[in-house]
Amino acid sequence: MHGKLQRYIRDNYYSRLYQIRYCIQDYYIKKKYKVIEFRQEFQQELTFVLPFAYWHHLNGTLKKTISCADTKDFYFFSEDHEERYTYRVWKSEDNPYAVPNMAHSYTFSFKKWARVPLKEHFTNDIFLFEKPILVIANKYNVEWDGAPINFFDYPTLYKIISTYKDRYQIIYNRPEPDHIVLDNSEILDMKEHAAIRQDHPEVLLMSDLFKAYKEKVNSFNHLQLLVYANCSHFVSVHGGTAALASYFGGTNIVFSKRGIEHYFKEFSSIFPALSGANVLHAKTEADVFRYLEAHY
Repeated sequence: MHGKLQRYIRDNYYSRLYQIRYCIQDYYIKKKYKVIEFRQEFQQELTFVLPFAYWHHLNGTLKKTISCADTKDFYFFSEDHEERYTYRVWKSEDNPYAVPNMAHSYTFSFKKWARVPLKEHFTNDIFLFEKPILVIANKYNVEWDGAPINFFDYPTLYKIISTYKDRYQIIYNRPEPDHIVLDNSEILDMKEHAAIRQDHPEVLLMSDLFKAYKEKVNSFNHLQLLVYANCSHFVSVHGGTAALASYFGGTNIVFSKRGIEHYFKEFSSIFPALSGANVLHAKTEADVFRYLEAHY
């Protein structure tokens, strides 16, 4: 195995062993003491940190959570949540082993990991339509210091929308730079929003919904949670985009051409564990349409 992959597994196991020091506090004393702070990548926060915080909430040991701006709705269960940071970092100088499962691995520990009921908490009667919702969750940003790799281009979007818009109320979501907290991966412009408005006026754009409901939601993240909670059909792309779409049950087709998650088969382990969703890993555009035809 490549040395880099060995390091991920080593770090994951060490982060589990690190939890031994909290055995008495977590299982015997059980007072509110745990302060969980995180400002790294969004995918890590969703797959590892948020379920860890929720476990401590259920255990009665969660004291405070600290994260980035516009995250309070993710931590709805936290009695004291501070939105301290306005920029995410790839690697923090804080203790990298403070949260179990903080690295990629073949296996994960679920001893201090609990499903966060985002769907149950945010299901609403606002975003209901005559047809079931199909969310297309896309991104277009720098990846691994290079050009975008994992994204739906416009011809692919056009084909998906044209094929399924009569069957579903399609909601297209690609957050713009002022919608979310940025990290080291710069968001680029595909200029597809205008094209979708022109070619497919039936499609709702999340950015337009945010303008329409800006006075009624706490943030763009809050809007995403409300819309996603009423949806069971997702097509998403690699990263935090796919992790968020995996939180709401149903089926999530994840388009991922490249990523360490492939080596560790995480689209069949940690991603479906987030809600019990049926997560289908599509490595090519052809895979995406094959899964769409079979499941949607």
